[in-house]
Amino acid sequence: MNLALWIAAGLLAVVALVGGISKAFIPKEKLAKTAGGGWAADASVGFVKTLGVLELLAAVGLILPAVVGIAPIMVPVTAVCWVLLMAGAITTHVRYRDGAKFVVLTSIYLAIAAFIAWGRFGPESFTG
Repeated sequence: MNLALWIAAGLLAVVALVGGISKAFIPKEKLAKTAGGGWAADASVGFVKTLGVLELLAAVGLILPAVVGIAPIMVPVTAVCWVLLMAGAITTHVRYRDGAKFVVLTSIYLAIAAFIAWGRFGPESFTG
């Protein structure tokens, strides 16, 4: 179970890193032209950049606290925050009619984060 949680956290950290880099460093206008990125056209630059920074922080928060042993409780807390972020992303993809593939993919990310939160708050807690 511990190995599965580490793999899930690593996978989700990569997803968060890629998403964060794209939102933080790619111009909003270019993001708005990508598949599933139509929402960016209606969002402010600050909002898009903030989402990018939050995703970068999530990438760090899913891995680093456990690796260095400082505040490892932040791993499941970060996973819960990711669940909330993905709930918003699902809502946005539905609202903008981006297609089922984006809703399904985002739902998978949400489920992985929920698994991490459950596992790290529960049976494979770093504090136990």
